[in-house]
Amino acid sequence: MRALVTGATGFVGSALCDSLVQSGHHVVAISRTQWSAPPESESLSNSEHSSQYLCRQTADFGNISSIQAHLQGCDAVIHCAARVHQVREAAANPLDEYRRVNTQATLALAQAAAQAGVKRYIFLSSVKVNGEFTQPHVPFIASQARPLDPYGISKWEAEQGLQEIAAKSGLEVVIVRPPLVYGPNVKANFLTMMRWLYRGVPLPLGAIHNQRSLVALPNLLDFISLCIHHPKAANQTFLVSDQYDLSTSELLRYLGEALHRPARLLPVPQSILELALKSLGKSSMVQRLCGDLTVDSSPATQLLGWKPPVTVQQGLRLTAADFLASKAAR
Repeated sequence: MRALVTGATGFVGSALCDSLVQSGHHVVAISRTQWSAPPESESLSNSEHSSQYLCRQTADFGNISSIQAHLQGCDAVIHCAARVHQVREAAANPLDEYRRVNTQATLALAQAAAQAGVKRYIFLSSVKVNGEFTQPHVPFIASQARPLDPYGISKWEAEQGLQEIAAKSGLEVVIVRPPLVYGPNVKANFLTMMRWLYRGVPLPLGAIHNQRSLVALPNLLDFISLCIHHPKAANQTFLVSDQYDLSTSELLRYLGEALHRPARLLPVPQSILELALKSLGKSSMVQRLCGDLTVDSSPATQLLGWKPPVTVQQGLRLTAADFLASKAAR
């Protein structure tokens, strides 16, 4: 099996490349950014897997012709590359920029894949296509779509375009919408949270009783690998998670245990915490810390027979072990 992976230097893409090589796939790794170091699988020149890492290529997704030659002979494309949330947004019109990368480039690559005879196109979308929050005990399902921010809108428009290409060309499209992904080498807010816990910072989050769906990186990689070849995955949209929802307070306690640090959580009533955050102009943080966001990933089990290979606790231990072994903890 020969697979082309975009976003191959990113958090998910780099781990996916290594996972596919280790499982015997031939991988073409494509990235918009320069490679800072050879992938682990390629750096092992004596490894039995090294020959399966066919090449790594820096490409401009605004110019799909730079990728077309690499599509020849590929059985599958896994498109992980995306413009994600920008901490300091520089674009004059953010939605246009999200559309350029997440919608237009996604569809151009799919058209090129169809023309090259690629059988299956797996698109790493986002739960943000569904929306920003769920009601208690009412998880998102794949048929729902209510994107509210430019990132979610651009992903939803890409999904719609892919379905049209699939209908016209016969390209098999699989759409995967993960919630928050955590695992070794995680960045952004999850990394910040681990640093707080490791340093013993007291957090006013001991009385949060929400429910959040997460997905450990090994579980997401396992699911993507299954979608490459499973016949029933064709032209389906999946929400994928660890299939175990937990509150912000529970997450912090589990993660503290994994870091060998007690989580110092202050039982501040949620109503007071929400009021304080809003008064500080942090309204967006209220939903992330206190709100519900759950997904129904049961179709992945019912249709494909998939079960997460690692539990939440195992996933958090893997994440914490990587953090402790890295400079991030220092």
